[in-house]
Amino acid sequence: MSNPVRPDLAAFEELRFLIQQVGEELSGFRKRAHAAEQRLKTIASGAPGAPGEASLAAEERVAQLEAETARLRDRLASAEAQTEKMLEQVRFLRQQHALEGGV
Repeated sequence: MSNPVRPDLAAFEELRFLIQQVGEELSGFRKRAHAAEQRLKTIASGAPGAPGEASLAAEERVAQLEAETARLRDRLASAEAQTEKMLEQVRFLRQQHALEGGV
């Protein structure tokens, strides 16, 4: 008698969960990027003149945000790679299941 639990379903559920997490993270990244752009526009529309402490602080903050963006992009790339790996595993399991006579 065969095991009634299909391994490809468990892998598929894990893949679905990972994709959902990646989507939620991406949504958060977009919201943060939009907020950062709005803050930069507000700072840039300030009084013209020589850079003061406020603009230096803004430049430092921009540098921090750019570094954070780079880290987040790395995390997103890693999540995409994990998702692709899971998808390959699901494909493999489906092929194995099909070769064993299941549909």
